[in-house]
Formats: sequence, C-alpha cells, structure tokens
Amino acid sequence: MKIDLILRNGHVWTMGEPGRTHALGILSGRIVAVGDDTAGLEADRVVDLGGRTVVPGFHDAHAHTGRFGLGLTQLDLSDATGLDDIYRRVVRRAADLPDGAWLIGHGYEPAGYGGGHPRRADLDRIAPAHRVWLKHRSEHMGVGNTLVLDDAGVFGIDQVRGGIIERDGAGEPTGLLQEQAQALVNDLLVPVAVRELVEAIGAAHRRYVAEGLVACQEAGIGGGWIGLSPVELAAYQTALREGKLRVRTTLMPAYETLRELNGHDTDEVGLGLDLGLTTGLGDPMLRLGAVKIFADGALASRTAAMTDEFSNEPGNRGVLQLEPEELRDRIIGAHRSGWQVATHAIGDRAVGLVIDAYREALTRWPRSDARHRIEHCSVTTPDHISALAELGVVPVLQNYFIHTLGDAVLANVGPQRSDWVYRLRSLLDAGIPAAGSSDRPVADGAPLKAIQRMLTRRTADGQAFSPHEAVSFEDALRCYTVNAAHSAFLENQLGTLTPGKLADAVVLAEDPTAVPTDSLDQIGIAATIIGGQPAHDPHALLG
Repeated sequence: MKIDLILRNGHVWTMGEPGRTHALGILSGRIVAVGDDTAGLEADRVVDLGGRTVVPGFHDAHAHTGRFGLGLTQLDLSDATGLDDIYRRVVRRAADLPDGAWLIGHGYEPAGYGGGHPRRADLDRIAPAHRVWLKHRSEHMGVGNTLVLDDAGVFGIDQVRGGIIERDGAGEPTGLLQEQAQALVNDLLVPVAVRELVEAIGAAHRRYVAEGLVACQEAGIGGGWIGLSPVELAAYQTALREGKLRVRTTLMPAYETLRELNGHDTDEVGLGLDLGLTTGLGDPMLRLGAVKIFADGALASRTAAMTDEFSNEPGNRGVLQLEPEELRDRIIGAHRSGWQVATHAIGDRAVGLVIDAYREALTRWPRSDARHRIEHCSVTTPDHISALAELGVVPVLQNYFIHTLGDAVLANVGPQRSDWVYRLRSLLDAGIPAAGSSDRPVADGAPLKAIQRMLTRRTADGQAFSPHEAVSFEDALRCYTVNAAHSAFLENQLGTLTPGKLADAVVLAEDPTAVPTDSLDQIGIAATIIGGQPAHDPHALLG
C-alpha cells in the first residue's frame, strides 16, 4: 500500500496507544499507521525526523482570535515600564495619526510597573485631538480620554449594570471603565468590517501555526461586549474560503446572539440561532461550539465575584455581570435548547452559582454528556472540584496567567485563598479533563509558554504560586491536546496521533524532557502539520 507521507526516526508522543513510538504514516490527511505498522509501507514522501520529538498539534480551548489579530496593529503596552512610558508611547503614536482618529492601546498592567491606571486628564493633556482608549491586559477594563467618554455618553450615566464607572473624589469619571461599562465604548468600535476581520484572522493564524497551534476555540462572537460584529461568522467563512483561516476553529456565539425560536409546542429548542443551529454544526475546520455566557469579571481587576472580599480592598467582593436568577435562567434556557454551555466564571462565588445552575439544568432536563464548561474556573474550593467531577463539567484554564497576572492576583486574593487559585493538579487528580488555553490577547498564546508555567508555577516576579499544583510535562501536554479536543466534542478527530485521527502534529526542535524546565518555552517549532500538510515549515523539514 502506498500512502502520502511517512515520518520516521522520531520520538513520537501519540498521547494514545501505543504511547511513545518512532514513526507515523499519513494518507488523505489522516493517520493510518504508527510505529512498526509503518514498516513495509511505501509513501510519496518519507521524512527522516533525525530524532526530533513529535507531539499532537496544540489546541487552544479559549482564545479571542479577532481581538488578537486586530491588536497586532494597535499600540502594544504589555511591556510598558510605567505610566510615563505609556504616555510617551501614546504621544509617539498620536503623531502618526490624523486628528480625531482612534488611538487604541492594549496590554498595560499596573502590577508590572508598580503604578496605577492611566488617567483621563493625562490622556487629554498628551493627546487632546485623538480618541484614546487603552485596554488593561485582562480585557476586563480600559481607560478612555474625554473625547471617548463623551462619545460613549459616560458623563450622562450614573452607573452600568454589571459594570463600574470609576469616579474621583469630586464624582467625575477618571476614565476607567470596568466590565459591562466597557460596552459603552465597545459600541463605538463595532461592528468591525468583515474585510478587516478577515485580515485580522489571517494575521492571527499565521502566528498560531508558527507556535504549533492546529486548533483553537473562539470564545464569544457576534454579540455582547465581546463580539466584534453581528456577522462575525461571515468573516470566518470568508477567511476559510480565501485560505486565511489556517487552524481548525470552533466558534462560540455569545448568548446575546440567541433569540426565541417559535418551533413546535413539543420542541425543547426555545433559544437558538436562526434555523435552530446549535453546538456541533460544521466540520473540523470551522464549526459551532458552545454558547458563551458571562457570570463575573476578573481577579486582576478585582471584579471577579468572590464569596469574601478582596484582601487589599475591604468591602469589595467583585461584580456579577448578571443577577443570579438571570444567570441561572440563561444557563438553563441554553441547556434545554440543546447547547453546550460555556460560562465565564472566575471568582469562587461565580463558580458556585454556575455549578448550581448546571446541576439544576441536568436534573430537570437530563442530557447524556452535555459537557458544559466553565471558562477560567479560577478560584475553586474542594466542594467545587467534587461537583465538577460529578457533573462532567470541563474547566478551561489559562495557566500562563500565573506569569502575566500572578503577582497582582496573589496580592488581591491574599495568602488564605491562594491555594484555591489557578488549580491544576487537584483537578486532574479528581479525574477532571481540564483543558489548556490562553485567553489570548490577555496572555501570550504560545502553548509551550503555558505548559512551562504548568510545571514551574512562578509569577513574573519569581513568586511561587501554589507549587503543589504543578504537573508533569505529559499531563500539561494532555491539557493542550487530548483535553482541549474533549472540551469541544472533537476527541474522535483530534488530540492524539493514532490511526483514524486527523494528521495534525507538531515537530519540536528539541526534546522537551531533555531540556531544563525553565527552558521549555525556548523550544522552537520545527514544523506544524495540519491534515498531513505543512502549515509552518520554516526550514523545509518536510520538503
């Protein structure tokens, strides 16, 4: 039998049976043989890997591709050393823009430079003729100047449900908008044109394949404060048609895109997209995933809904973006209508409310393997972990947050709760298939960087972050391959390098078990293979 491609003389981690082996055989985009089963087969191409390590392609279970791609042309503030540095960068960018233009920056983090947020008055002073909007690294808050706040109508609003308009001692807005208050500005920036989104997707995916990503899940499109256009799906379809969509993409529509459907009286499909579309429509290249619902905010911004107050802000227990009953009704309504539900919940109070809603939904309307998710699932008590295991709920984690946000988070939650934050070992030991992800652009999306933090668990300042939650390289790899595929109902297609699966693999430049743990994030990607074809092959390894 003649097949398309044989990769031989490698160290292949199949993450399935037979475990580790030395060769792969590929035909028509799928794996047809592994290890000794490739012996005697002929192929159009035979590639000698020279002992390189091959692993299943990385799968980011929660990213914001459109926002990341758009951000590649915006002002990057992620490495700013202080407020003065931020202001200098704004001045330089303003000099290149016409008066009245938007000047959007992203990624600033006060914990990284020991200062506070930029202020409206300062932005007015340094860029009075531009609409300045600077987004915090968490994407859960941002700062605008007067032109932006005036256009957004902020000065005529006392407060926003599920959000915060920060005010100074005189009651005037400082420019900082948190959580749902950001929607006031977001409404000025959307809808983004489909053509602009197509180019952003293409730019993002070029970066993805260079980092070994073969699949991603887009965590919220089409509506709410997270969506970029009501026709966002059209941008992904166009990108696919034009060859710009390069990694397998699962799209999560925002809950706000759903509407009441007037089907037959006996139908359970009460909420959905037109024609009754729901989770699973499509193919492994572009498909619909879970519906995305927001419960609370973030730890770094002290807007996650906590049971007890933040250690460094007495009286503040965070923000629920919806009243508990409305959150419950949304989750139950989506479940009853056949959706997989992915709820953003970070604080322990939010996580508990979501678990309770999932339990009620599954009790009242039982469904085999609903596989609901909690996005982030950042603060979990022992009771939460037991419930996640019992209900089959998948936590979708971002362990690189330990590096980018960890110092601020430790200060916010305090030592008494730090062992409950960003758990991993505890979840895996309970048999819970926690999925790996980045939440890009909130954090660097390179999977090997996240995997390294799963092993080392140290913040940017070198603080140990619950080191007992560290895992092995193989366990971390499983989160970014097997478990990520499971979170999207793609385990029959992706996640392992075993016969019948799609031939999506990454060739690593070095053996990850032979380098110091602190150097894992420095391992190069020698090649990324999607459907048996090179998606990234900088040194023509695959010919």
